[in-house]
Amino acid sequence: MSADTSSAPAPTAQEPAAGTAPAAYSPTQIVLHWVVAALVVFQIVFAEAMEELGEAAEYGERIGAGEALLGNLHIWAGFAILALTVWRLVLKATHGAPPEPKGTPATLFLMRATYALFYLLLIAVPLTGAAAWYLGIEAAGEVHELSKPAFIALIALHVAATIWHGVVLKDRVMARMLPARGRGQSA
Repeated sequence: MSADTSSAPAPTAQEPAAGTAPAAYSPTQIVLHWVVAALVVFQIVFAEAMEELGEAAEYGERIGAGEALLGNLHIWAGFAILALTVWRLVLKATHGAPPEPKGTPATLFLMRATYALFYLLLIAVPLTGAAAWYLGIEAAGEVHELSKPAFIALIALHVAATIWHGVVLKDRVMARMLPARGRGQSA
């Protein structure tokens, strides 16, 4: 009986060799990032419709179809954010992420803290919203409402860091989160 001498297939751009980090995020990770970002912006912009829907439900009032639609979309977008964030974390754990950019200990700490807070909010905010809406837990609703300024601050910090990397450091960090063409590669 002969031993199987076939070798495993060579790792692809999406599957780096064991112990090495990929050079860029996978296409799925990139799409998840931008879809979640768009959903979060939607949530921030149209949060007031959810407040109107909640007040109408609490006091037995009627609201317009547009507000009702936006309020219900807020609920479903929250569930989508939660599911897509969990998917993104699973992909990060199983497929890895590009190496961290170079920086000082302080800037690397700030970057890691920002990412940790983003993920915490992306999971906790939909859960607190669901707890408030479906279970009537007022404290969860209050925590949920506090998330809007926290998200705005983190988004501003994230965008400022991206601009800093692109304009000042010129290290192409943002290119890691763009489709292959945005990284100067062919599709």
